Amino acid sequence: MAVLLYEGLGPLRNPEGYSSSVFSSIGLTLFSSALAALVCVVVFTPLGFYFARNESNFGETLADIPASIPHPIVGVALLVLFSPLTPFGKFMQSIGVDVFDTLLGLVLALTLISAPIYVKSIQPFFQSMSKEPEYFAQGLGATRFRTFISVVLPNSTRGILSASLISMSRAMSEFGSIAIIAYYVLSPKAFFGISPASVLIYNLYTQTGLQAAATASAVMILVSIAIMIGLRFASQRRRALI
Repeated sequence: MAVLLYEGLGPLRNPEGYSSSVFSSIGLTLFSSALAALVCVVVFTPLGFYFARNESNFGETLADIPASIPHPIVGVALLVLFSPLTPFGKFMQSIGVDVFDTLLGLVLALTLISAPIYVKSIQPFFQSMSKEPEYFAQGLGATRFRTFISVVLPNSTRGILSASLISMSRAMSEFGSIAIIAYYVLSPKAFFGISPASVLIYNLYTQTGLQAAATASAVMILVSIAIMIGLRFASQRRRALI
């Protein structure tokens, strides 16, 4: 990374690598990755807690599948699922839902890829938490769901934030699946014609050569580091205030 930063911003520096299209692409990547991380928090936090409290080798194996197969397969699978070839796809198209070259398809792909990382990151945190408050709440008549919502989640902010940052980082680095399902985004109009950063860097390499790709890569690294440092600093400051 240090070599790439030096070369991309120094000897190999190319103005095309920090053009407005590059920053638009990085903006799309950050926005879609943050949305994917948010979906992971809402949808997969309960799953991580379930795996932490219940041994399920079969369930954990299923949850790991998206991370263990070649990622273009995820993009192809989403295209097939939402195509007229399946009843689900026919229904989605009948109500105007499309995932091909849309922000929705991009976020879905990033969510599927980063969800296993999120679950594996949050699961050890839940395992390290004391079970006594849960037993106490259930002893007072609370259901497991209410115990999770009222007792576990309020004490899990730190673990959830840390796991979500890891999943967001993974989403930002994705290429294989989104090159299939969202090579560029046509909907919504705010991102019309913009490619995710990894796709754009690949295009720069194949179309203009190493210099522009190296410069764009260096810019992406700097922006990613700045975002992650800022988020972690904000989370630490919040914990200090609490």
